[in-house]
Amino acid sequence: MSATRMSRSLRLGVGLACTLNLLAAASPSAHAQNSITGYWDLRIPVGDGTSRETFFELNANGEAITGRLLSRGPHGIPLAGTISGSAVHLVATPPVEAGRTRPPMIFDGTYQGDKLTLESKNRRSEISKGDAVRTTKEAALPPAPLPLPVLRDLPDNGLVRTPPMGWNSWNKFAGRITDADVRTMADAMVSSGMSKAGYVYINIDDTWELGRDSSGNITTNSKFPNMKALADYVHSKGLKIGIYSSPGPKTCANYEGSFGHEEQDAKTYAAWGFDYLKYDLCGARDVYTLSEATERGLYQKMGEALAKTNRPIVYSLCQYGDFDPWKWGAKVSGNSWRTTGDIEDKWASMDKIGFSQIAIASYTRPGHWNDPDMLEVGNGGMNADEYRTHMSLWSMLSAPLLAGNDLRTMTDETKSILMNGEVIAIDQDPAAKPTQSLSKDGSVETLWRGMQDGSIIVGIFNRGDQSAQSGFAWATLPGGLGGKKVQARDLWKHAAVATTGDRFDTQVPAHGVTLLRIASTRN
Repeated sequence: MSATRMSRSLRLGVGLACTLNLLAAASPSAHAQNSITGYWDLRIPVGDGTSRETFFELNANGEAITGRLLSRGPHGIPLAGTISGSAVHLVATPPVEAGRTRPPMIFDGTYQGDKLTLESKNRRSEISKGDAVRTTKEAALPPAPLPLPVLRDLPDNGLVRTPPMGWNSWNKFAGRITDADVRTMADAMVSSGMSKAGYVYINIDDTWELGRDSSGNITTNSKFPNMKALADYVHSKGLKIGIYSSPGPKTCANYEGSFGHEEQDAKTYAAWGFDYLKYDLCGARDVYTLSEATERGLYQKMGEALAKTNRPIVYSLCQYGDFDPWKWGAKVSGNSWRTTGDIEDKWASMDKIGFSQIAIASYTRPGHWNDPDMLEVGNGGMNADEYRTHMSLWSMLSAPLLAGNDLRTMTDETKSILMNGEVIAIDQDPAAKPTQSLSKDGSVETLWRGMQDGSIIVGIFNRGDQSAQSGFAWATLPGGLGGKKVQARDLWKHAAVATTGDRFDTQVPAHGVTLLRIASTRN
């Protein structure tokens, strides 16, 4: 599956229509029966044998309600509201973290007798219902932090010398992903030609977990009855398979995390046959007051555990760019590290995330990749020009190319974007040279990047809402090509570009791109 994102237990549960049946403790007083004061465990069945839990501390004083949403750090999220008659209004306000502000979570509903009904919508407009039971402070609060290892530099695991390519379940399926979906997605990756284009990994994101058995081994829920058999199936297609966890007690969607079980879980993943681990920080925010040293320690702990398995497992750090992971991610044996909050299938989100990466592009290198999050190509929130910009920019950045759409129902247009071999070749260039800014002119930003063969890539990106004319003088080309005779190719039109005259000029559609590969001629 978050800028530091709120946990998916909040995105999927807190921002939903919820019915809380508040069950009183044994022999409660009449006052207790009619008060929402106390600690509550909201349990929302999600249809796979598990329930999503969210803990509340509520204090009623007349018509005023205060309290905390007991998630996102040791102190929770402050909550305030009112109860007037049977009408309830609650607002949880996330704190500003790393200079990032998140919108408040608003709950409106009714409280009658021992039943509280609340409604709100998350960003996916999902609605669900659940029951809450009265609990204790000790049960509601997160566990105490565990000791972290002494910081040291772990060795490079030698994997993914070019950015990993594949598919991840979260953007399209979120918590609805199943074993059957993963199998048919693997089938589609092969039948569509994506595997031949370089897409290899089929990655299961959050919501596969159930709990732990009596020996502490992680178990799967009803959506994933046999992980070893699933991994074997994906491998039989010539593909690799990935899994997801968190260093916290719970994952982002409030499923079982790896807290205190790092070596045990890594051994299980290896025994099942997994080739990739996405390790998502958000659950650890419930336990630790985070710092660079703490985050590095948490990720080092799992990095050490993966190394002990003696299985090659790509290690993907997902902690949203806090504390500059591009400076230390490789030291915990990380192969990639998220540099931003969650992407959305919207132009504004993709544009903001993508162009923010230029400043840190020099930190990417073979085996260690800046990760601006997964691709949204084909999910329907942007048009074809915007998706071509998305694919072009991610490829110029040497970002992991992890498709996030339904591979089984791709249109020809989506296939043409995701499987443009000339664009993929930019991403997979073994030199992994950083993308740099060439020029800015109003809404148009021109980027360039050197390639291993001496050619350069020039991307003319129109970030504006109207079509724009733009270009450059051939004599100003970077990479040692200025003043030389050159040949050029448009990578989206798959056609040669005339290099006569002094300049190249083009009309770039709104939110679109012209992407060129330019090389010197041999005569």
